Amino acid sequence: MSCPREEREKLERLIVGPFGVRAEDSRGRPEPEEECGIRTCFQRDVDRITHSKSFRRLKHKTQVFLQPEGDHYRTRLTHTLEVTRLARTVARALGLNEDLAEAIGLGHDLGHTPFGHAGERALNAIFPCGFKHYEQSLRVVDVLERDGQGLNLCYETRMGILNHTHGAPDDTREATVVRLCDRIAYINHDLDDSIRAGILRAEDVPERIRTHCGERNSERINSLVSDLIRNSADGVLKMSDEMAETFRFFHSYMFSDVYTNPVAKSEEDKVQGILEKLYETYVKKPELLPEELRLIAEREGRERAAVDYISGMTDGYAMEKFGEIFIPFAWTVK
Repeated sequence: MSCPREEREKLERLIVGPFGVRAEDSRGRPEPEEECGIRTCFQRDVDRITHSKSFRRLKHKTQVFLQPEGDHYRTRLTHTLEVTRLARTVARALGLNEDLAEAIGLGHDLGHTPFGHAGERALNAIFPCGFKHYEQSLRVVDVLERDGQGLNLCYETRMGILNHTHGAPDDTREATVVRLCDRIAYINHDLDDSIRAGILRAEDVPERIRTHCGERNSERINSLVSDLIRNSADGVLKMSDEMAETFRFFHSYMFSDVYTNPVAKSEEDKVQGILEKLYETYVKKPELLPEELRLIAEREGRERAAVDYISGMTDGYAMEKFGEIFIPFAWTVK
C-alpha cells in the first residue's frame, strides 16, 4: 500500500497542469533529506514556516501604520495570511501547485523589519551592505531559523521568497502568483485601513478604482483576482488591458496619497533614530546579542549580526530594548 505522500504525488499529476511544479519534480533542498511518508516536500515547507519563530513574530510587526489605536488594522501577519489565501485561490484555478504557492506566500515577508517599510529604509541606510527585506527573508529561512540551522526549504520555495518583490526570469508560475497577489492584497487592505484611520474617505477613492474594481474591499479584491484568473492562459499570468491599467493606477495612487501621507508617516522619523541607536550599540557591544547572534558576529561580522537581530525584532521588542539601553530606570530612596 502506498503512503499518503505518494498518493498526493499521484494526484498532483492530474490536478497540477503542465505549467505548475509537481512536488516530485522539485529541485530539492540544500541539504538532502529522507522524504516524509505523509506530506509532500512543499507541504513540509508550509509546516516548517508556519511553526517558525519568525512567522509568529509577524503578528507584532507593522504593516503600514505605526502603533495604530484599534484592533482591526492589518499587521505583517494578517497581510501574509491574506496574500497566501489569494495565492492558493489563483493557483487552484490555474492548475498550479497550491502547496508551493502557500509556502512562498507564508514565507515571503519573514525578513521584514519592525516598523514596516520605515524600518526597512532605516536599516538600508545604516547597514553598509544595504538591506532588502526579501533578501533577509531568504536569510531567515536559510540561516537564522532553528538557532542557526535554517529550515532547509525546497529550492522553489526559497527562490519564490527571494524574488517575490521584483520577480526573476526563471520564476515558477507559483512564485509569480504570489508576487501578483502580494500587490493585490496590500494595495487593497492598505486602502481599507486608510479609510478606517480617517486618512481617506471612501468617497475620496478615485472614480476609476471604484468603477473598475468596486466600492468595498471585498469587491475590489474579487474584481482583480477574477480578472487575473480569466485572462491567464498557457502559462502566462496577466490581467485584461483595462484592468492592468487600473491596477497600475491603483498602485500609483496608494503611493501618492497614502504611503506618503503626513498622517501615515507622522511617527516614521523616530524609527531611524531608534534603529540607528540599537545598531550602534550591538556593533560596539556584541556581548549584548543572543548567543546564536554572537556566533554570527564572529563568523560574519558584528554589523551583520546586529542587522539580523534588529530586523527580527517586533515593534514592541525594539522599543523595549531601546528603553532598556537608553532610558534611565526610575529609582527611589529608601
